[in-house]
Amino acid sequence: MSSTISASSDLGVLATVRRGLQLSPAMVQGIGWTLALAVVATAGRVVVPIVIQQVTDNAIMADGGPDVPLVVRTVLLALAGVLLAGVATSAVNIRLFRASERGLAQLRVRTFRHVHDLSVLTQNAERRGSLVSRVTSDVDTVSRFVQFGGLQLVLNVGQLLVATVAMVVYSPVLALVVWLCFAPMFVLAPRAQKVISRAYGAVRVKVGVMLGAISESIVGAETIRAYGASGRTQRRIDDAVQDHRADAIKAQTFTAVAFSTGMAFSGLALAATVVVGTLLALDGHLSLGRLLAFLFLVQMFTGPVQNATEMLNELQNAVAGWRRVIAVLDTPLEVTDPAQGRAAAPRAAGHRAAAVEYDGVRFAYPGGPEVLHGIDLHIPAGTSVAMVGETGSGKTTLGKLLARLMDPTAGRVLLDGTDLRELPLATLRSRVVLVPQEGFLFDGTIAENIAYGRLTHDRAEVEAAVAELGLTDWLATLPDGPDTHVGQRGESLSAGERQLVAIARAYLADADLLVLDEATSAVDPATEGRISAALARLQAGRTSVAIAHRLSTAEAADLVVVVDAGHVVEVGTHRELVARGGVYARMYASWVRQAH
Repeated sequence: MSSTISASSDLGVLATVRRGLQLSPAMVQGIGWTLALAVVATAGRVVVPIVIQQVTDNAIMADGGPDVPLVVRTVLLALAGVLLAGVATSAVNIRLFRASERGLAQLRVRTFRHVHDLSVLTQNAERRGSLVSRVTSDVDTVSRFVQFGGLQLVLNVGQLLVATVAMVVYSPVLALVVWLCFAPMFVLAPRAQKVISRAYGAVRVKVGVMLGAISESIVGAETIRAYGASGRTQRRIDDAVQDHRADAIKAQTFTAVAFSTGMAFSGLALAATVVVGTLLALDGHLSLGRLLAFLFLVQMFTGPVQNATEMLNELQNAVAGWRRVIAVLDTPLEVTDPAQGRAAAPRAAGHRAAAVEYDGVRFAYPGGPEVLHGIDLHIPAGTSVAMVGETGSGKTTLGKLLARLMDPTAGRVLLDGTDLRELPLATLRSRVVLVPQEGFLFDGTIAENIAYGRLTHDRAEVEAAVAELGLTDWLATLPDGPDTHVGQRGESLSAGERQLVAIARAYLADADLLVLDEATSAVDPATEGRISAALARLQAGRTSVAIAHRLSTAEAADLVVVVDAGHVVEVGTHRELVARGGVYARMYASWVRQAH
């Protein structure tokens, strides 16, 4: 039923990079000009070996003695070449930084959009810290590679090719010697890459776990202190940090071994060049200038090979991050816009209500048994409904289906005769509003939170909504009235005050259908009175479905729906169901006894 986000994609390195670039097309825009500049920058580095060879063979060791004017001309020419290479390198840097930032911004936006669009079930199956790390730290690892490792990769590959061509020109024999020295490394590199790739994949997973544990402990700090669980929480975070540390050290150890191996092969290549080159020079097959130039070219060749281990480190870390991001993007969306959305029946003049119908609705949570069994229920437009039942009966699930936070396993949920799955999401969200049990507020003022919604609202509309809901007196008791800051997650306000703000926000949304998760059981009587009065004004003229946790809500509703073990067992008014003497009557009698 619900998809879960895998730890990472199983794509290979090249396939991962290719897919990552497809997801961030801005990253490769203008790459042709960038590569052309990289060629110029790399070619400029071979100027020094050429100058050394020309000055040594044709000027210093000239038959008639040192030719100083030739030395000056050659050095000036070399200086111009080096300056040109420096300008080209700067241009490559700037172009790569700009392109990479544009591409990474695309990737972040796309990933966040996809995470936001995942079903509630999929989101709830993941640690919040892990989801956040995919949009932040995982993308950051890609950023570091693209901007630094990627730049070095482009320049080093070019430098490797230019050095190879120049070495072949100066001495094909010595060029073959150098390549033979590095041949074992090139053979072992793919195997090392797989090992390092797995190691860094594990590191990225542990980063998500660590961030999840830390963020959870911060959000739940009050509960942790209240239950004296600081020690256990600290140990849990310490364990997550140590797990990350162990995997990070393991990955870095593999990288260090690879780097040392590269250094050993570089030393071997240089030593072999000196020995073989000296022999060739003594036999007259190689001039001194060419030998000196070749030694510089070997340094140009071995530099990129030595840097390859560092770039391999960054590349594997980036690939691991890319895979985790791709795994998110490859997680299918379950609640999606229909290909050709149907328009719902237009709202009748002067009416703000919609008819609702559950038609053979069944539902099962992922990996669990069916919790709703063939629900058939019709709710006339303009009716206030209270859904009641024991904990776990399925009433909350019915509310979530109505708001289309998830879709039924079988059957249909209809709004004015249209299957919710056939309605464009924009239309659905404009006609159906969910007021959750715990009203979530964003960091800002009360006025900003009331105005937060699909449409923007000005200050006058906010104040009018507050007045119409009878909340003006309440706002007057706050330090700055509607400009009072609510704090992160609204923690500067009480639970009841947060609910009042959520009700005002829903009022401005002007929906046809309200899905209310009752939340008055933990508030003081005065605030409960304000909430009840505001809810009554909010529901007036609209269809409303309240997930009732207290039966006082059912007493005031037009219709009571009794849910038991995933079945709708009774439907009627409060009076009718009490007189019937069934499930609701027993629940009501028990509630009255407890209340008194």
